[in-house]
This record gives sequence, C-alpha cells and structure tokens, in this order.
Amino acid sequence: MRYPRDLQGYGEFTPGAVWPDDACIAVQFVVNYEEGGENCVLHGDSASEAFLSEIVGVQAWPAQRHWNMESIYEYGARAGFWRLHRLLTERQVPVTVYGVASAMKRSPAQVDAMQKAGWEIASHGLKWIEHKGMDPDEERRQIAEAIRLHEIVTGERPRGWYTGRCSENTVDLVTEEGGFAYVSDSYADDLPYWHEHAGRHQLVIPYTLDANDMRFATVQGFNSGDQFFSYLKDTFDMLYAEGMAGAPKMMSIGLHCRLAGRPGRAAALARFIDYVKSHEKVWIARRIDIADHWARAHPFQPKKDSPSRLTADEFVARFGGVFEHSDWIARRAFAEELGPANDTATGLHAALTAVFRTASEAKRLGVLNAHPDLAGKLAQAKRLTESSTSEQTSAGLNALTDTERARFTDLNSRYVKTFGFPFIIAVRGLAKNDILAAFERRIGNDRQTEFDTACRQVERIALLRLTHMLPG
Repeated sequence: MRYPRDLQGYGEFTPGAVWPDDACIAVQFVVNYEEGGENCVLHGDSASEAFLSEIVGVQAWPAQRHWNMESIYEYGARAGFWRLHRLLTERQVPVTVYGVASAMKRSPAQVDAMQKAGWEIASHGLKWIEHKGMDPDEERRQIAEAIRLHEIVTGERPRGWYTGRCSENTVDLVTEEGGFAYVSDSYADDLPYWHEHAGRHQLVIPYTLDANDMRFATVQGFNSGDQFFSYLKDTFDMLYAEGMAGAPKMMSIGLHCRLAGRPGRAAALARFIDYVKSHEKVWIARRIDIADHWARAHPFQPKKDSPSRLTADEFVARFGGVFEHSDWIARRAFAEELGPANDTATGLHAALTAVFRTASEAKRLGVLNAHPDLAGKLAQAKRLTESSTSEQTSAGLNALTDTERARFTDLNSRYVKTFGFPFIIAVRGLAKNDILAAFERRIGNDRQTEFDTACRQVERIALLRLTHMLPG
C-alpha cells in the first residue's frame, strides 16, 4: 500500500537554491485580494462570511447580510489596499497578488494599480469560499471559470494558483489543468518542490500561514504590530543565517488588505521591509520569478524508480535479497505502508527492518540460517550471492592463507554447534583480523545474547546493501 503523503521532502540536506546574484535568501511578499469575493448573500451564497476579520469567533449568518463583516472587507478594498500599494511601491518591493477573480472584477481601479506597479497577479480562485468537501468536478469547473474571468479582468491568463481554502483535490486538479507555472496550496517546505499526479508534474511554491497577517485574526495570534514585526524579523534572521551557511531558503510573507492594511499593522510591515533591505544578498522577488528560476535551476526529475513507486514484483526483484535469501521480508514490507519517506536507504531499511523485528523467533532464525559461513564451503565453491561475494571479498576473505582458512573452518564449526546458526557480522570495512577477533569474543556469549547480536548484524548488513542501491 502506497502512503501518499511525503514526509521526507529534501531530507537533512536541502538542495542549493542558487538564487540570482548569489543571494542567500529569496523573500516574497503576497497581497491577498479577496474583498468582494467573500461569502455574501449578495453574491448568491447561503450565508455571510466568517473568516479572517477583526471579529474573531464570528459565526456565519444564514440567509442574511452581516453588515459589520461586509464593512470590514470593504475597508480592505477602499483603504487597506491603497495603503499597502503606497507602502510597497514607494519601497520598490516586487509583489505577487493572490487575486480572487470575482473580487477583482468588482475592483477595476485596484487591478489597474496592480498592473501599473508591475505586480504579478496569480489566481486566488473564483470566489473566496471554502472548498472542503467540494465535488471534484465542481471544483474543476470553478478553476476553469476562475481562469476565464481572471483573463477577462486582467487581460492575461494567470500563471500562478492559490486557492487557500482548498480541498484535498486542489493541487491534483491544478496539476491536471496543466497551465500553471506553480501552485501554492502547500505549507510543506522552505523551498519549491515538484508534485506528480496522473503522469503530470507541477511545481509547488509553498506559502505560509505563520509569517502571515492572518495571525491578527486568530485566537492566540498577533496582538500588536511589534509582535508581527518581531516574528517576521526572527523568521528572516534564521533563514538568512542558514543561507549564509550555504543552505539558501525562501521566505513568504502573507498580507491581506483588510488586516495589514490597517495603519498600526502597516507601520510594522514598513519597518520589516526596511530591515530586509538593509541586508546584502537578499533577492526580493515575485513568486512567478521564483518559479521560473527554479524550473531552470532545478528542473523536474522523474522518480519512477523510487521504491514506493514500484510494483510488487519489481520491488521484490530489486530488494528481495537485501535480507539474505529472505524475499518474504520485502513482500511483507510492500504489502504494508510504503511512501516517499521509504525511498531512501534509511527509509527503506526502516520498513524492511520493521518486518524482520516483528517476525517470530523461528522466522528470524530462518533468516540467520540463510546466511553463509564466512570463508566457508559455499564461498570456496563460488556459490554465494553477489552481495555476499562482494562483502566477503572486501574483507579479504577470498584470499586466506591455509592457516587462516583452517581457523575460520574451526570457528564456524564450533559456533554453529553452539548456537544453531552461522556466525554473522557485517564485514564491510573490517579486516580479517577484526573479524577473527569478533568471532573469538562472541563465541563465548550465551545463546540469547548471540541471537540478538546476530539479528543486529543482519540488519546492519541490510543497511549497507541498501546504501549501495539508494541515496541516504
């Protein structure tokens, strides 16, 4: 069973972002334009809006207009937008707008100002409504209508997409649509990444809900401009330091006209922009610029050979020998839960080892007995598996003197007679004398101690084999 969520991502070591002009951080400001596209009975909706406003904890009013809520959204269009517009243009900050198509249609002056400022206008959907539980065909229809209306209003097709109040299907539906340079309905990373669905690939530029003025409209969020500024500064400082240390990242800042457009919050935003601009090696960019750069610098690479993407037969054929002559372990691991986190040597080892560790003692004993003696008869007859041959050769066990071979033969015989399974040790990286010393030491163990030791060595052998087959 394939687990669809990707909890691995880039892992411990992120790829070099290589931002333009050797910048150590890419900073991106988003202005969400939603005013006039929110839930409202005037728009044919069943109830008033109840999301992201000064009225924390508000409930939707079925079949009624909510005058206070409407006027808060109106503030964003009438005053907040223009304050943000002045602040950002005066400081020459590149901006991406997440524009709700129906909202922009009701705000021609604001759209004109966005375009004159050179701001990117990405699609924020048809209406600013909840998509949870929406039928996929209906959401697909709304995506198409949002594109159509966006092009009518702006004169251009949007190249970026962010629904925001999305469904579990949104990113896949946008990927299927195929016409977007990026989608931002993700908060999963500090860098862009590629998403695959139904034979297509789509660049994802993650967005943010923490470095976002929406925290002014949530319980235990920001209470003052100072808190907003402090959080943005700390975020920037951490990412900037990581970039200076050789691991550049991206920082997104989310703004709403009715929230950050209020005077006390706009002042904090202005201080933050000035702080960012006081640093060198900072690339302030629109999201479309980041998308185009990433597509060139880090083009999509298919992952069709990743373990979690193989068929059962392909998986067993490739990894069935990781545990010596015990392909049942690979079969059981495949039948359980495999996902992107298992596409590395460490990740797949964890999945295979879990099967081994939870097997009965009799099954684990069978795995131990599937291993050959070291420098034994099978090795002399050249009947070892390819992996075992390589491992024993790396330790020089294929080039023993007569005295050494006799010593190994004696120890093998005594060990099997004592414990009922062959001596097992991960020989890669060890010399003959290291192996013989371990042999002499471990032969004095009690059976349970040695059984446990042998099982750990089997697991280590499996890991060493996987590291030659997969990335870490």
